[in-house]
Amino acid sequence: MQQIVLQSVPSQQTQVVLDGQSCSISVYVKNQCMFLDLAVNGTQIAYAVQCKNLVSLVPTSYLGFSGWMVFFDTQGTNDPVYTGLGTRWVLLYLDSADLEVFNGIGS
Repeated sequence: MQQIVLQSVPSQQTQVVLDGQSCSISVYVKNQCMFLDLAVNGTQIAYAVQCKNLVSLVPTSYLGFSGWMVFFDTQGTNDPVYTGLGTRWVLLYLDSADLEVFNGIGS
């Protein structure tokens, strides 16, 4: 599991390598909701995905992204708000090994 560092600002972009994938991530607020865009190796994979607590931001593997990216509320179960990014709400990347452990917890 890898935490993607975000600042508590309403609009930002970051570059990170996740499991060998060169990722460009944009997080921004529109109409009081937070959204995420993701490009992998220069190809847009996800666009204007609404950010929810523990909901996969890239729900299908056929889009060319391996792993799972989610926001996690460290103090409850609320959806993320930009003022708490990096502290209360963290953006996490889980690779295939992390997913096996995660799926095994519920079994």
